[in-house]
Amino acid sequence: MVIILKHNATDEQVENIKSHLINYGFQIHESKGEQKTILGAIGVKPNFDTRKVKILEGVAEVYRVTAPYKLTSRDFKTDNTIIKIGDYEIGGNKLVMMTGPCSVESEDQIYRLAKVVAESGSKILRGGAFKPRSSPYSFQGLGEEGLKFLRGAADENELFVITEVMQISQIDLIEKYTDIFQLGARNMQNFALLKELGNTQKPVMIKRGLSATIEEWLMSAEYILSAGNPNVILCERGIRTFETYTRNTFDLSAIPIVHNRSHLPVIADPSHATGLRDQVPPMARAAVAAGADGLMIEIHDDPENALSDGPQALLPANFLTLVEELKSIAKAINREV
Repeated sequence: MVIILKHNATDEQVENIKSHLINYGFQIHESKGEQKTILGAIGVKPNFDTRKVKILEGVAEVYRVTAPYKLTSRDFKTDNTIIKIGDYEIGGNKLVMMTGPCSVESEDQIYRLAKVVAESGSKILRGGAFKPRSSPYSFQGLGEEGLKFLRGAADENELFVITEVMQISQIDLIEKYTDIFQLGARNMQNFALLKELGNTQKPVMIKRGLSATIEEWLMSAEYILSAGNPNVILCERGIRTFETYTRNTFDLSAIPIVHNRSHLPVIADPSHATGLRDQVPPMARAAVAAGADGLMIEIHDDPENALSDGPQALLPANFLTLVEELKSIAKAINREV
């Protein structure tokens, strides 16, 4: 249930409304937008008479949220969520770029690539220190050593860090080094991990699961928001279909659909979606045109010898060219890169 407050509601009236909602058995989440303040009353009460709340002083409107995701819903928060890391914003008019190698392979490698990221104007360095791999014999990441390399390379180039967390036991360690937690596609419905990330205040980016519906994806975000962390980013990275010419099927239509249904920012990952570097630039351009709030793109200066996902990594020169192309597309839709 969503309660829209009158613009002139007093603090006393707001507290009285909250007290009534608590007495009725609801959990309360407050959202203050530019135009209005909204209270989200969370709880499954299909027979609750909303008139009990409508008559309270300070209430402008009350209506039910029919979607199973409440806090994630555009009904609960009409303004776009803008996530701030320092003075940098995700979800605003400026498109963000999250760029770097799939895996941190060495100190020298991540420092070289961090310079490319900074040169492009990107502000977020990506790189995996813990890698979920299909084969137990594949490179699994450098662990904490990789995190140290990643943080050092970012700091030297005035960048922020995003890196993947795979299990609850890693949260405290990774939190010391990262600015954004990345939740991989395989962990999208790891509900215990979602709840624990909800107890942090650092942003969490949730990659869409391999076969997840949009509703399931939004429900995963709901776990984090309901646990108290409002800083959630969604990432479309392709889904598994019967098609074999691409690694995954890049669901571009999910971007405007999610923007219509949710206030959370949406990032697109054409690298994992396509799996082949020649397909990354056109899909990156299409994602910007479709309204993505940013892109996650893999780069590598020696992709033939990369320890993971070399075939989908752009060479630095190709990436820098792509950034210039994206600027033109963004300008056409009144945005910036």
